[in-house]
Amino acid sequence: MAGETMVTVIGNLTADPELRFTPAGAAVANFTIASTPRQLDRESGEWRDGDPMFLRCSVWRQYAENAAESLLRGSRVIAHGRLRQRSYDTAEGEKRTVTELDVDELGPCLRYATAKVTKTSRPTGVEGSSTWTPEPVAAAAPPF
Repeated sequence: MAGETMVTVIGNLTADPELRFTPAGAAVANFTIASTPRQLDRESGEWRDGDPMFLRCSVWRQYAENAAESLLRGSRVIAHGRLRQRSYDTAEGEKRTVTELDVDELGPCLRYATAKVTKTSRPTGVEGSSTWTPEPVAAAAPPF
């Protein structure tokens, strides 16, 4: 959609993806990506870690099941999606705001690892399954 903030994050999963199902049967996987910038200290010639960023992410439907089956804690991943901000009230009545990533694309980073890709088949006509459905495309939306 126009006006959404799209970001790409590269980092490591802090835990295995948590796969759950909605009451309607849709799968959702939640996970956190830790991304730490590294900078070269020119005086010492050593690399130094910056402040880590922890970004909570979610992916839905068959994509969620694939992510939960394929990725583990410590996996280095590349995630691309829509940055979302939401607010909520805690049990103590405090207002909190969180920033999360609704993932559109997710995969292993192959800089320090290898991966074998296995194409999944899309089941058809299965009642209550979390089958893949295409994203709606606005007809009048410009291509860029």
